[in-house]
Amino acid sequence: MTDDLRYPTGKFTFDPNVTSQKRAQSIATIREAPAAFRAAVSGLSDAQLNTPYRPEGWTVRQLVHHVPESHMNAYTRFKLGITEDTPTIKPYDENLWAALPDASKAPIDPSLALMDALHARWVALLETMTPEQFGRTVFHPEHKRELSLDWMLQLYGWHGRHHTAHITSLRSRNGW
Repeated sequence: MTDDLRYPTGKFTFDPNVTSQKRAQSIATIREAPAAFRAAVSGLSDAQLNTPYRPEGWTVRQLVHHVPESHMNAYTRFKLGITEDTPTIKPYDENLWAALPDASKAPIDPSLALMDALHARWVALLETMTPEQFGRTVFHPEHKRELSLDWMLQLYGWHGRHHTAHITSLRSRNGW
């Protein structure tokens, strides 16, 4: 944990020394993310859900909608990476998505349910992937480089923990 409200678990760093045990740890983190996220928001009122997790940050509600949206894109990117040769993935402006009414005002239960179902499917895919498949790449036009599915696996394991920590650290700071 850090004191930086933007990165309570620290910034993402890729560990290039990939092993089957490290992959299994990342997959376990992705498997556990929906329950951890659900626990982080359990019992929050609408006023608390509408509270930004940091000054000039998204609200807790926006975070709850953002994570499954981001992970839907990740799941699709994995499927593309496995089935196509270095596909160019489609970036999206997550701030514009977070500002849309379905992310800024809607109830959170559908997004929590979406995250449960999505992660069940995603983990089923991840657990069947071969080392060669994890080595396949996608091209990210914003990064202007190829990214391996191993890199993405570590990124999205971090991503779920990162946003869960945004909520749990806000709860801790505010005594919720």
